[in-house]
Amino acid sequence: MDQRPLTRRQVMVGGVVGIASLMAPREATRAHPPGAPAAAAGTLTIGGDLVVNRMGFGAMRLTGPGIWGEPKDAAEARRVLRHAVELGVDFIDTADAYGPEVSERLIAEALHPYPRGLVIATKGGLVRPGPSEWAPDGRPAHLREACEASLKRLKLARIDLYQFHRIDPKVPLEDSLGELRRLQQEGKIRHVGVSNFGVEELARARRVVPIVSVQNRYNVADRSSAEVLAVCEREHLAFIPWAPIARGSADSLEGAGGGKALETLAHAHGVSVFQAAIAWLLAKSPAMLPIPGTSSVAHLEDDIAAARIRLNAGELAAIG
Repeated sequence: MDQRPLTRRQVMVGGVVGIASLMAPREATRAHPPGAPAAAAGTLTIGGDLVVNRMGFGAMRLTGPGIWGEPKDAAEARRVLRHAVELGVDFIDTADAYGPEVSERLIAEALHPYPRGLVIATKGGLVRPGPSEWAPDGRPAHLREACEASLKRLKLARIDLYQFHRIDPKVPLEDSLGELRRLQQEGKIRHVGVSNFGVEELARARRVVPIVSVQNRYNVADRSSAEVLAVCEREHLAFIPWAPIARGSADSLEGAGGGKALETLAHAHGVSVFQAAIAWLLAKSPAMLPIPGTSSVAHLEDDIAAARIRLNAGELAAIG
């Protein structure tokens, strides 16, 4: 048996990963046929009307070092975006803070006019004083300005999923989300999501505006948002894990809970530990929508290949 990690040439359609996808009464028009490689992950419905493949793409790392400035190779960044769509990715996650502004602009340059069914999710509520620096700004005036600027950069009349990036301790979250509700009522936002929220904060948010998704840090080594994930499963919200792959190499992950079991699983399937980690997320919950990101076409293809890996109950139990 070939134990080498899957390569771009080995990207192929496989069985659906994990538990059956979340379904809604009405499905949206799909951008890709079921045979697209990313479709092997199954589908998830966001907000009752956006049906996407559960293998998304995170566009944060298309920018320069420290998530700051222009990428080293802008042409490659645009190729990554176009190829992601070719592979069946129909959910791309970004934010105005990535660059700042660079990630959103690259998406529009590479993909506009957008293919039918492509969902672009962006975020507002963080500002960038400098490279690797992030500061919350949840003032309603700022969020309105940020949303309207994202609409222009992305060349959209309405943002399908607009996410409040992080709570500003100086601003009640009800004030911040109240402004997003007004933007939704004005037709500038289709659905509202939140990011970096706990269970109690999520409950408060849902009393202000319907919330359809939560984006929190979650991977095999960091499961601190397990309770939030449980709420998403119960309430049929999408859970978008940021940093879906723990730090490490293709052979092992640093400090990973269940790390040895994950390495054993990767060896058994003949894939990298990175790919096994993505497959674990997909199998962990039907609410899960991983968004692995990269600035390399080759790495992108390896990530999408994880959609075809099927984990059984015993393998899931071994990792925990």
